[in-house]
Parts: sequence; C-alpha cells; structure tokens
Amino acid sequence: MRGGWLFLSSVRGANTVCLMVHVFYSSSYSQWRCPEFLTIGHVTRDVHPDGSFSLGGTVTFASVTASRLGLTAAIVTCADNQLLGELPTHLPGIGLAAHPSPATTTFANQYQDAFRIQYLRDRAEPLHIEDVPGAWRRAPVVLLSPVAQELPPEFVKLFPRRPGTIIAATPQGWLRRWDADGRVWPTPWAAAEQVLPALDVLILSHDDLLPFAAGNRADADAILSRWSLRVPLLIATDGRHGATLFQHGATEYFPAYPVNEVDPTGAGDVFAAAFLGHLYRHRDPHKAMNFANCVASFSVEKLGVEGIPTLEMVEDRLKT
Repeated sequence: MRGGWLFLSSVRGANTVCLMVHVFYSSSYSQWRCPEFLTIGHVTRDVHPDGSFSLGGTVTFASVTASRLGLTAAIVTCADNQLLGELPTHLPGIGLAAHPSPATTTFANQYQDAFRIQYLRDRAEPLHIEDVPGAWRRAPVVLLSPVAQELPPEFVKLFPRRPGTIIAATPQGWLRRWDADGRVWPTPWAAAEQVLPALDVLILSHDDLLPFAAGNRADADAILSRWSLRVPLLIATDGRHGATLFQHGATEYFPAYPVNEVDPTGAGDVFAAAFLGHLYRHRDPHKAMNFANCVASFSVEKLGVEGIPTLEMVEDRLKT
C-alpha cells in the first residue's frame, strides 16, 4: 500500500481550519482516480458479547460488495488513528479518504427475547463536505451511508447531477438518536423533505420504519408510499422475505433467495451496493432487484464480509 497526505482548508464559522486527510490507495488506485462507486459514512467497531469486535458500518459492507462485483470503490470516513492504520488491510483495493478522530463509532448489541437493544458506546466526529476529495465528487454512483447522524443533509447537494449518475442513500443513521446511556432509539428523519428530492434512489429496511408506525406494517408502508412520491426509486428490504420496489406510485415485490442463514449482519448494505452497481451498469431496476437479492443471499451464509460474493459466483447462482 501507498499513502499520501492531502491538505484541505475550509472555513467554519469565523475560523479557518486546516484539515489533514490521509488518503490510502493501492498500487492500482490513486487519489486522482475517480471511483465508480463512492460511499460516505462512519466505519464502525461492532462489539461482540465476548469483548471482541468486527469492522462494520454501511460503508464497509457496501464498498466490499461493489469491489467484489468489479467496480472501483472508495469510501470517505473518519475513525481513530489505530483503526485508520488497519483499514487498508481490512479493505484491500478500496480507496480510503479519512481524517483522524479521537474516537471510532462503536456499537454494542444486547438481545432479550429475540429483541435487539443497541447501544452507541462511542462516536467519531461528524463528516464534512471538505473531507471528500475533489476528483471523487464526479463518481457516477454515490451512496450516502450515515449510521450515527454523522452526515449533514447538505452532502446530497455536493455531487453534480449528470446523465448516468446515481445519487442514493441508506438513511438508517438519520433515523437514530441515543440517550445519555448510549441506548439507541428511533427518531423522525427531520431532513427527509430536503434530502429526498435530491436523490435518485432511497434504500431502507421495513424495520427502520416500524417504530414510527407502532409496529404496524400497513402504517409503515404508508410512510414508504409517501416518501416514494419524492424520489424516483425507493426500495424497502425485509430480510429473508425479500424486498419491495416503489416506482412512480407502483409497487412490486421481489422474493429473497432461500439459503441457510448464518449471519444477517450487513445484508441490507450488501443489497444496496449490489442494486446500485447493477442499475449503474444496466439501467433496469427490476433486474437489479433480483440481482441484489441474489448477492445478499450469499452474504448471510457466512460471518461479516466473508460471504460477499464475486460477480462470477452471482452469475452462477442466477442460472440455477
């Protein structure tokens, strides 16, 4: 691996701040090369009951998926210095623009009667538009991937709209708040009306909206239908049950591929990256839905990112 330092200056309030952003790149990837797939948000430490942790966050699962499917991928993030030094090993071949933060966003999950209680144990600094290298702002596929309110809504306007580009978001991190003990709770998406019209695709889980509908799926679907009138494509994933495409007021359900589920962590992020990559290449959202379901089916068969397949593996399963 090689690394280079970029110095970006920005004005915040009355003070001019110099930001030092370390961009890592492999021998085949440079800071001047525009990735095909760019995702922005916090990488995370996901703490396990035994005290160990794994690398998480939508940017992790989405970038690995895009890369294994043959797209040049890059992420913009921030984390503590130790994790930043390890990222090129965890994410080989993926462009990394990251500024150091005193902490890394860290989640811990507790389960009671199959119900998940999530805690935010630490949080990295918010991201700023100055963190995105200039050349990367021309990426044809951009996925905004907040996990802990780290992306201000202005990010959606950073990327120039051109024919063939796709601006997408997975809004989970805009639907979370946390209390003084770090327990994560749902919160309304305050900037939805500002962000949705600037997107081409919104991808989220039914579970993200159920707390706002008192657990009533019909009421959650009503929220999805309302949002779908503000964005060209909206996809609601539903785990092993598949996913639904909302387009121009119409809905279509696409079943999941039946597999032996080992670890569903990150499957929705894998689905999002696979859908966007296929849509970018082929411009057919219906075929992209089936393709993404197929890719996600691989991801749940192994732990973490281990199950994310190559394009050849997906094509073989699609033939069966």
